[in-house]
Amino acid sequence: MRGRRLTSPRRCLLSTTSGNERERFSDVIAASPSASPDLSGHDDADEDNEHGSLRRCAVTRERMAPAVMLRFVIGPDRNVVPDLNARLPGRGIWLSARRDVLETALTRGVFARAARRHVVIPSDLLAVVESGLLRRVVEILGLARRAGQSVSGYAKVREWIEARHAGLIVQASDGSPDECARLLSGARELPVVRPLVASSLGHVFGRERVVHAALRRGALASRLQQESERFAGVAGAVMPCASGISGDRVEQADK
Repeated sequence: MRGRRLTSPRRCLLSTTSGNERERFSDVIAASPSASPDLSGHDDADEDNEHGSLRRCAVTRERMAPAVMLRFVIGPDRNVVPDLNARLPGRGIWLSARRDVLETALTRGVFARAARRHVVIPSDLLAVVESGLLRRVVEILGLARRAGQSVSGYAKVREWIEARHAGLIVQASDGSPDECARLLSGARELPVVRPLVASSLGHVFGRERVVHAALRRGALASRLQQESERFAGVAGAVMPCASGISGDRVEQADK
């Protein structure tokens, strides 16, 4: 018995329809994404895909871990909204956690280009980002204290350092440099952050002033280090207000 020639489903479908229906089916097949590859040359995966281990800064074009960057989204009212938790819905715009990068994004139309539409930038966006990061630092410190994962005071911190319990040292930004150096004697490899002045650090621990604190090795210490470094990047350098950022808000148009 001779083998029968197989007919493709598309050819079979078109052969059993009238002329007008055949033309309509041909148009539908030609318009399907699988039938015609995208030849525009635009790579959406690089800009739109938020999956994977790295994100690209919209200003510097560097790829970095999301935990050390800042994410922004565009709200329904076209306002640029900081997403410090990186959980808000919508397409994210990622920036390096540096004040100069934020200044560039505010004044060079970066948000509008990344969003591909007209956006509105609140005049206090920098202050909102800075205060939000500081609040996260204080919250993690408070959580570590309540969980018994931190100690404060020179003597207790020194005990943790010698016992190798400390994973992160927190020092007041207005503390004595010489005293801080003595505290770290023999343990220079320990990471140190200085996000708060002594009075603010003392408030977290229920004291008038605290200059030295330590967090036990673990997830909380890692989170506090990341948040402190993001905060330092945004607030550490005192820069004059760039022109074009004054007033109630700034609008950027996609060019």
